[in-house]
Parts: sequence; C-alpha cells; structure tokens
Amino acid sequence: MACSVIVVAYNSRAYLPACLNSILADLGPEDELIVVDNGSSDGSAALVREQFPQARLIASSNTGFAAGNNLGAQFAHGEFLVLLNPDTVAHSGAIRALTEPLAQPGVALSTACVVHMRQPDRINTCGNTMHYTGLTYCRGANRPASDFAVPAEVDAVSGAAFAIRRDVFEQLGGFDPGFFMYVEDTDLSLRARLAGYRCVYVPEAIVEHDYRPAYSPAKAFYLDRNRHLMLLKNLSRSTYTRLLPGLLQGELVTWGFLLIKGPRFWGVKLRVYRALWAGRAAIRAARRAARRQRSQPDRAPMGNLTHRLEFGQLAHRALAAAAGMVFHPAFWAARQLFARGRV
Repeated sequence: MACSVIVVAYNSRAYLPACLNSILADLGPEDELIVVDNGSSDGSAALVREQFPQARLIASSNTGFAAGNNLGAQFAHGEFLVLLNPDTVAHSGAIRALTEPLAQPGVALSTACVVHMRQPDRINTCGNTMHYTGLTYCRGANRPASDFAVPAEVDAVSGAAFAIRRDVFEQLGGFDPGFFMYVEDTDLSLRARLAGYRCVYVPEAIVEHDYRPAYSPAKAFYLDRNRHLMLLKNLSRSTYTRLLPGLLQGELVTWGFLLIKGPRFWGVKLRVYRALWAGRAAIRAARRAARRQRSQPDRAPMGNLTHRLEFGQLAHRALAAAAGMVFHPAFWAARQLFARGRV
C-alpha cells in the first residue's frame, strides 16, 4: 500500500542529502516523498529542487513543525503518512517496517526505534512515555538498543520518526498548528487513543537521529505551554479537576527545574500562564472539537499512564534520586484520586 513520506525542513541543508537519499532508497514505485521547506534561509529548498527532482517540494513560511507537516499531508496521496525529521537517516526497510503494523485492526500510529547517529547502539527514543500530568519523555533514552528489541504498545509516538494512517490523520484534523513545535506528537497520540486507536513501537524500523540536547527559554516555554494545552483541550472538566493534586505537584517539579537552569529561565512560567489565559477562548473551542472526535472515556488512555518521572533525564544522578524519593510517592497518592473516578 502506498505511503507518503513527509520531511519538514528548516535550515536543514547540511542534513537533507543523507536523509532524502535514505528515504528514496526505501520507497516503492507507488510511494512519494514530500519536502516542506519552512522558509529556510540556507538554500535548503534550492538543494531539494536541484538534487532531488523525485521529491515534491512545497515552499512555505515558517509556520512551525506542526503546521508544516499538516501542509505536507494536504498534498499526500498515500494511504499511510511517514513523518521524519530532516536530521535523520532511515535504515533499509525502516519505512516499510513502520507502515506494516498499520494494517492491524485498531492500530493507527507506529513509532520507530530512533537511535543516536553518533552512538547507533544507544536509544534516542522508542516512542514517548507520558506521565499522567502530561509531562512526556523519551522512552528508553540512552539505554542499549538491544533492550528494546520487542514490539510494544506505547503512550505516544515520537515526532522524529513515525507513521500514521492518512484517514486517521485527517479524521483527527492533523497536528494542532497552535502548538507550533514540541508536544504536538503526544497531543496527536492522545487524541488518537481517545478516538479508540492504538500506538505501537516497531523495533525493526531503525532510524538514526543526530539528536543534540539543547534547552533554551523558548523551548522551555513551548514544552510547558503545550503540555497544559494538551490536557486542557482533551480532558473533561471532571477528569482535570481530579488531576489537580498531581498537576500542582507537576508545577513544583517544572518550577524547580527552571529555577535550577538559571535566571534566563525564571520568567518562563509566567509567560506560560499569560499565554494560557490569553488563549482561553481558543482552548474552549478546541475542547468542543475534541469532544466530537473521541469515542473513549478519559480513563481509557489516562488510566494506565505512569506516576513516575525519569528525573535522570533532567538532572544528575544524586539530584534525580532525591527528586524521585520525594515526588514519586506523592504522585502515586495523587493519582489515586483519578483512579477512583469513572470518567
């Protein structure tokens, strides 16, 4: 069955040759490659136009990762959409491996075994793990790839490399363009699960990612704002109310992390709260749209989410251990309030 591979590029010229060549080597005669250039200034669009005439190039302004992929999907003809970051290289057979599970009943999304390009025996992410407060982290980060050789159902796909049935993408309205970047993959996965679909991890779909840890105030803002947006628009008021004890603890964790990061990050939370208040009308509209898409109660996807956070991905070992000792029992206790509900 035909698939459409979408790559959204933004000043990605250095990465595109390796990325696009790996994709083209894996495509069949009915498949297609779509490159959306989000207003690059480094000649990315010219490179695609000159060196990759097989690809369909769509020029756009920088509307963000979410809207860029939505734009690419509008031009797609394949039954399956495969979305890859431009700083990735797909191993032979990875694209086909990603699409195969989508033929199974109920499976709408699949996520790749994403490994570090410079350490391909180490995991970057095998999908995303979602905490019940919406905090999301890379599943298996920095662990040996051999530890994740078995397919599994996951909370969410990773936007770096995943596939989705095109009809489901359209049913859900694609990514939420208001997110601009970050958390849009988890939001899409949560909406899919509320609509009754499953997300699976495919270990045979190996994709190398030139992941370089970087954390800026802008990234911190989008991560935190979008986490709150995801919960506010997708969960019922009753569920959200019961989650408040855990959500308040999540605020303590994120406030503490930003305080440790230094003065540049101290204003991020206030920016997040102002943005959420300013966008309250849009959030209400998104809630109404989300209700029309869903077929499952909140408990279906939320009831099995973890109460544990991977503090080791945020801080050094001693601080991570101390944070776990303090917060994991508290998160577990707060989660029991949600577990007693029926929504």
